[in-house]
Order: sequence, then structure tokens, then C-alpha cells
Amino acid sequence: MPDVEYAFLADAAEAVPGQKFHVIGGGISRLAGRTFPLRHPHLALVVGLRVTAAEHDREHGLRFVLLAPDGSEVASAEGNVVAQGRGDGRDNVVTFAIDLWNLALPVPGEYTLRILVGGSERKRLPLVVAPLVETPPPPEQRYMA
Repeated sequence: MPDVEYAFLADAAEAVPGQKFHVIGGGISRLAGRTFPLRHPHLALVVGLRVTAAEHDREHGLRFVLLAPDGSEVASAEGNVVAQGRGDGRDNVVTFAIDLWNLALPVPGEYTLRILVGGSERKRLPLVVAPLVETPPPPEQRYMA
């Protein structure tokens, strides 16, 4: 069964099969907002799936589920991926990006993004959602010349 080589959240990402992937603002693990439910306009889930030579040219089911702190489902998606082999007997890492538009995060707390391959959980990503704490500006400083 393919395994998740890497997975992370980013502000934006583009992944073209067989080529480099491009990421803006990768490594998101925390969001903050003034009001709840928090509506976040866009996140990208970037996943690198390691596929062995024996698993090439076969369909593999993928699913992701974003769970709220109470365990309820906030968002999910599923699909299939087929890794094309190079014919040299080596493993491939298939990278893809999933856009998450207009996420409604109901409450502050610890969310979990679960990534499943073939119905089996292969990776979990934490996402802390917190109230925005505004800090007052520093006192004005004056310098005399």
C-alpha cells in the first residue's frame, strides 16, 4: 500500500504530475480569527505519496477528513490516483495538492486533518485554531538629536 512521504498545509500550492511542485506559505499548523465560526478563504493540502514499483499503474483510493475538536467532520474529499512507473523498478513519489476553499471552522481548538490511503489512515496533521489576540501598539518613542 502506498505511504505518505510528506504532507503539509500551505497558503497555496501547485503540483503538476512528474514535475516540481510550487508552494507559497508552506507549513501552516495554526490559524487565528476574530470571530467564530471562522471562515478561512483558502488552504492547500500538499501530499507526497510514495508508490512502490509493484504498485505502479494501479488505482489507489485517497481520502482526507478535517475533524473539529469535538470529532465532527468539517470537510472531506476522496478520489483516486494512479502512479505511472518509469520501468526501472524504483519507487515514485507522486505529489498532489488539494485546494480547501472557504473552510468554516466552528470553534477555537485543536483540529485534525486525517489522510487515508486505501481506507487506512497514513498521516495526521494538527491544526490549532485560536482566537486572535490583538496586542496594543508599543508606546511611541521619541528620539532627540
